[in-house]
Amino acid sequence: MDLTRQYTFLQVPQALVAAVISYIDYDNVVHFNLRRHLARIPRIKSQQTGSDEEKRQEYLRSAKALYKEGYETFTDQVYRMWNASGQDSIVIPRKFLDELRRLPEDTLSAGKAVADFLEVKYTQILAEEDIVAHTIKADLTPSLLRYNPIISKIADEAIKADMPACEDWTSIHVFEVLTKIVAKLSGRIFVGPDLFLQKEYLEMSLNYIHELMAAQRRIKTMRPLLRPILGHWTAEVRQLRKRERFAEEFFLPVVRARLEAKKCGDEKEPDDMLQWLLKRREQFQLHTMAKISKLQRVTALHTTVMTATNIFYSLAVTPEYIDELRTEIRQAVAGSNGVMDSKALSEMEKLGSYMKEVILPPESSQRHYTHQWSIYPRGLDIEAPTYSIYHDDELFPDPETFDGVRAYKLRQASTSNDVQARNTFVNVSDQNLGFGYGRHACPGRFFANNEIKMILAKLLLQYDIKMPNGLTTRWPNIENGAEYMPDLSKEILFRKAKG
Repeated sequence: MDLTRQYTFLQVPQALVAAVISYIDYDNVVHFNLRRHLARIPRIKSQQTGSDEEKRQEYLRSAKALYKEGYETFTDQVYRMWNASGQDSIVIPRKFLDELRRLPEDTLSAGKAVADFLEVKYTQILAEEDIVAHTIKADLTPSLLRYNPIISKIADEAIKADMPACEDWTSIHVFEVLTKIVAKLSGRIFVGPDLFLQKEYLEMSLNYIHELMAAQRRIKTMRPLLRPILGHWTAEVRQLRKRERFAEEFFLPVVRARLEAKKCGDEKEPDDMLQWLLKRREQFQLHTMAKISKLQRVTALHTTVMTATNIFYSLAVTPEYIDELRTEIRQAVAGSNGVMDSKALSEMEKLGSYMKEVILPPESSQRHYTHQWSIYPRGLDIEAPTYSIYHDDELFPDPETFDGVRAYKLRQASTSNDVQARNTFVNVSDQNLGFGYGRHACPGRFFANNEIKMILAKLLLQYDIKMPNGLTTRWPNIENGAEYMPDLSKEILFRKAKG
């Protein structure tokens, strides 16, 4: 018998147990101070009993009900609840949001919130890369005025290529079609006209977002104690690593070619996100470019497509709005010589109002790490009860009744600049938290607004929409903890519009 081999084999489970015990001990030391501070904050009644895992599972099943309970019980108080990550987070009442929005990033970090949501320890996406947010603000948003006519043309071509003929009522997997269209629109801005339609780029964009979210969901469903041990070895995470290697092989030659062209004195630089990032190359390593590009695709594709899918599901059960929206769209486009430029998009106020009404945000899945605010220690998760705010009848009269022109009517009834601003799709305020708030707000919301509005407008002009099988209620959203999202597996019916 090979005693050495046998001994080594027997050591493996012992070493694993030792590692787990060490992790538990370390975890207890790190979180002891945090738990001591949290003990002073009231907990919602529904989570005052049961094990940590039982409370986590209840949160995954019934987060909306738990937040509703907290909002009604602690309207103007801070309270805490056990979340999907297996730890306490605190929920801040609306009256404190104005104070929080002014805090610097090193005190209240939106990047760390996204990193936590995307489980970056395992997915390894660069959720906290400041250079991306800066480039979006400094280059992308100011470029929209000149880019919108280009994107409008790309949208026409993408719809023609990716939408079936639909001469009669045709069942369409909306999420799949929209993903293809948005990948082309975003790709044109991100990598320019020479790359965005390449088969390798499109496949990489379409597959990566699905694989990232599959890996994220797999990690989220694990018990927190098991994640450091098993998280890196799941099939979903391994597939993500494989996709990353492919992305690096694709992007590095492109990046090197652009850098070489600049050395050779090529005066005509590409006008796209990739080039804008390269201008700030001193702030990151060359091999980081592939990961930065992945972050762009996640923010542009996932959020935009999910939002547009949600809106189409609602349009399918509210046909009374279609003609009114079409009339507005036609008038706006006619005033811009048939082009959906920035002027035309800004004049689609009813469409923007409809978009805003559909996107009643869920409880915030963003968690922020605070350092000095009030009495709370660094490393604490802070959330805002967005769903409860949007369903508070003192803030929004009759909030349970869908009114697609609610925001439009409020804008028409007032000349106040504040009222005008608050009732737009991209507005961020203590009552509009879908894109965050203050300095922590999503910088890409203006680009997302343009993409979504453009796609909706073009498809509404070309197609009638309805639910299949005579259904009159929309497909219900899927709830999983703080995530509240459309069921991406569903289809609705499209038919070429008459006349």
